[in-house]
Amino acid sequence: MPALSLVALVSLVSTVFSRQLDAHPPQQQHRHWAPICSGNPTNQIRGCDRYGCGAFGADRHSGKGKHVGVDVICRDGATVYAPFSGQLSGPIRFFHNGNAIDDGVQIRGSGYCVKLVCIHPIRYHGQIRRGQRLGRMLPMQKVFPGIISHIHVENCDHSDPTPLLTPDVPPLPQQDRRWATVCAGNPTNEIRGCDKYGCGYYGAPRPNGKGKHRAVDVICADGATVYAPFSGQLSGPIKFFHNGNAIDDGVQISGSGFCVKLLCIHPIRYSGAIFKGQVLGKMLPMQRVFPGITSHIHIENCDHSDPTSNLERGKGQ
Repeated sequence: MPALSLVALVSLVSTVFSRQLDAHPPQQQHRHWAPICSGNPTNQIRGCDRYGCGAFGADRHSGKGKHVGVDVICRDGATVYAPFSGQLSGPIRFFHNGNAIDDGVQIRGSGYCVKLVCIHPIRYHGQIRRGQRLGRMLPMQKVFPGIISHIHVENCDHSDPTPLLTPDVPPLPQQDRRWATVCAGNPTNEIRGCDKYGCGYYGAPRPNGKGKHRAVDVICADGATVYAPFSGQLSGPIKFFHNGNAIDDGVQISGSGFCVKLLCIHPIRYSGAIFKGQVLGKMLPMQRVFPGITSHIHIENCDHSDPTSNLERGKGQ
């Protein structure tokens, strides 16, 4: 190839590369925003509760139109991080009434502009980098008891930020669709067999013509620690016996594509977000109510389908 042609080719390639770099500067190499709240690595969006729903475009009560933001689940007091690099400005007052969560900040940069509300930033001005500590979640439960605590994330142009909140690579725990260990001391979620009170597998016949068992009984010693099988939103209490006996307590978890009731346990709380493997509560004293039974957690899918396949973790896991 003649020298002049080679120089021309190199010049052309350099020009194209330079134009591509201009179109996609280094800060744009991240296709998605960083995790916003500690404890929520996937930027999980609030579902629905008695106050409304957290998705973009959700209806607002009393004919107030549509939700023009997205509510990212965040525990009260949790650390909040910058989703991208940019310039801070604020404060942002969403409620304009000075309540306990009426604070927030705007970030503009990296081709984005977003308002994060219901947080207290470490500062309202200056530069911040992607993933850098931005502030802390405010006490939403004080203002809206029982709501799914969250950060209101609103694009400045009111477009939908949902695609940007999806992580580049889902964390490894999310790749395993099987549920985590439910009870300390039972790492494989072993199911109760049969005893004088009946059997613990799904579909087992119930005495006195009461139909079939529409749940699974996971073995759990009285007083043992109970863990969340998947990430989601708590609701309850769930009363199975409706007689106030020593094991008449439980909670529901909805999220991660599942909905399940865990009964005969006492949860640490009945509302708010919880994450896979996090302490959920403790096993109640089943032997007081049913002496000699194989103590267990009653696990029932909300749609009464069989949860067995989700509970099977396999040997050594």
